[in-house]
Amino acid sequence: MLRSVVLITTLMGIATGLQAQVYRCEANGNPVFSDRPCGTDAESVPIRDNRIGGSFDQNLPEPAPDADSAEDTDREARETEPGTCRFINSTDLRRYLVREQVVQGMTRDNVRRAFGNPPETYTSPQEVWIYQTRYYGALYELTYVYFRDGCVERVEYRKP
Repeated sequence: MLRSVVLITTLMGIATGLQAQVYRCEANGNPVFSDRPCGTDAESVPIRDNRIGGSFDQNLPEPAPDADSAEDTDREARETEPGTCRFINSTDLRRYLVREQVVQGMTRDNVRRAFGNPPETYTSPQEVWIYQTRYYGALYELTYVYFRDGCVERVEYRKP
C-alpha cells in the first residue's frame, strides 16, 4: 500500500512538468522515489517527455545502433520524398478525429479512425474511398476521399 502511495505521489509530481530528474532508492526493502538523491544507492530514473502537442511518433525509441542500414535508408528516402502528407500536430489530429473530419495530409489509419472502414474502395487510376451518409434511411451524401502516396490528397462531398 505504501509503495502505491509513494508511486502515485511521485507520478503526480512528474505530471506538473517542472521535475527535472527523478531518483529511485531502497528504504527498508521498498523502493522510494524522490526529486533529489535520497541515499547512497540513488539511481537516476529516465522520464519521457509526454507533453500534449508534437507528433505521435515523437517519443518512440530510437533504433538500436546495430540496426539494418536499409531501414535507415528507407526512412531517409521517405522523409526527403515530396508528397501530399503534411504534419498534423496531435492536438489538431485529435480534434479532427473527435469531429469525424478528414483533411488533406491524413493517413489511411487516420481516415479509418474518423470515418470507419470504407464500404467502397477503388485503386485505379487513383486510390479512392467512398463513404455514404444516410439520414432516416435515405442516401443523403457521398464522401470521396482521394489518396496519393498513402495520404489524403483531397476530400469531396457530393449529393447522390
